[in-house]
Amino acid sequence: MSKPVVLIAEELSPATVDALGPDFEIRHCDGADRQDLLTAIRDVDAILIRSATKVDAEAIAAARRLRVVARAGVGLDNVDVAAATKAGVMVVNAPTSNIVTAAELACGLIVATARNIPQANAALKNGEWKRSKYTGVELSEKTLGVVGLGRIGALVAQRMAGFGMKIVAYDPYIQPARAAQMGARLLSLDELLETADFITVHLPKTPETLGLIGDDALHKVKPGVRIINAARGGIVDEAALASALKEGRVAGAGLDVYAKEPCTDSPLFEFDTVVATPHLGASTGEAQEKAGISVARSVRLALAGELVPDAVNIQGGVIAEDVKPGLPLAERLGRIFTALAGEVAQRLDVEVRGEITQHDVKVLELSAIKGVFEDVVAETVSYVNAPLFAQERGVEVRLTTSSESPDHRNMVTVRGTLTSGEEVSVAGTLAGPKHLQKIVGIDDYTLDLAVAEHMAFFRYTDRPGVVGTLGRMLGDAGVNIAGMQVARLSEGGDALIALTVDETIPSAVLAEISEEIGASSAHSVDLTDD
Repeated sequence: MSKPVVLIAEELSPATVDALGPDFEIRHCDGADRQDLLTAIRDVDAILIRSATKVDAEAIAAARRLRVVARAGVGLDNVDVAAATKAGVMVVNAPTSNIVTAAELACGLIVATARNIPQANAALKNGEWKRSKYTGVELSEKTLGVVGLGRIGALVAQRMAGFGMKIVAYDPYIQPARAAQMGARLLSLDELLETADFITVHLPKTPETLGLIGDDALHKVKPGVRIINAARGGIVDEAALASALKEGRVAGAGLDVYAKEPCTDSPLFEFDTVVATPHLGASTGEAQEKAGISVARSVRLALAGELVPDAVNIQGGVIAEDVKPGLPLAERLGRIFTALAGEVAQRLDVEVRGEITQHDVKVLELSAIKGVFEDVVAETVSYVNAPLFAQERGVEVRLTTSSESPDHRNMVTVRGTLTSGEEVSVAGTLAGPKHLQKIVGIDDYTLDLAVAEHMAFFRYTDRPGVVGTLGRMLGDAGVNIAGMQVARLSEGGDALIALTVDETIPSAVLAEISEEIGASSAHSVDLTDD
């Protein structure tokens, strides 16, 4: 069997290839060369990029086998996430790889703008000794306004507190108590603008944050303020900042990002009080190595069919360790449900019970949906596009949870309502330290049967001789029974036989058995991976 192909479209750390390991065929291309990219991407399973490669709808359409786009960094401006999602392609990034590096650069810009370090360095190297011209300000006892108290903003606040700065912050998504734990006092944006001696921006670029620090905001700032933006270009309005610098309302600025990049010509570069760097936020060897290793691991998980915590276009997020073993169980229950239902349900309920519900179990719903459609559609079903298949077919999906589970420590049930109004359900659990997958219920029948690659289910009227007949006919067909459970609702009433067998029961044999025992339904389930 050929190895999955991973295309590396930009220069990445050698540790990235090492993290991928020997299980992949590694190819290279120049992602910035459009034709080279479109040619190289056609028959690859994954592509690793940084910021120079544009993976848009055209590139995704050209990639017939693509399953993963991995961005070795944080920003995804160069990836069409919507087009990837529609195509069932997982998009992953490395959201924590550069947080320390980015925070340290922001701190460096704060110090540099306070003490005019780059300007003094340039002057001295030009033969000029200008001590008085580059007199700066102390950071101690000054107020730092952090706009966006996320992971990077929090690290900046923590580090600058070490300089003796007072920390205030604006972030509508942070509770005051949480901000206080970080040593910051929450203010409104206007209050922060009026209070801070230094303002550092750490927000994502969205329609709401674009131009947030604009002309109106820069007319409210404290005189002599210095503005730092090492987050995303465009959050600080560059034209408005240039006007504020020219008019003396702002004393200086430290900039690493710009509205349009690469940026080599800006009115802001004319001001001696502006410290400018060419988007160096993630540019350390450590950050790039962390990013490469992180996305390499994500690629390995994704190509193995597992859920990836750093995927940006799926539900789930970080998965608790106690939840992870339930993912393959939920997916198999979804596949068994489809086999038993014989059609796509109008409504699908995924029910999770037990201790596991103390964690976020939304991912189990996603895994069950993936299983439900695995044997229904011709396309490859992934964690990314499974919800789209449900949406396109008008399937209403609902997750319910309960901490109460009378019979099992934890239990997952996939239940669906068919077009006829009939309800079909299959329930499962994990047993023992090895997390053995078991079916514990089919509709109203109670079972205790290990999940296997080959299974069969027969419904019939309870009477003597059925088990013997079934065993004889399978024996005549050369099919070995590995395990069997018989359940009934009442003596002489409806009954169910659940089997695990060593190979798939041929459809002709299944039909013969069904007719011989007078089964009301007979279903063979094959859970092997193609």
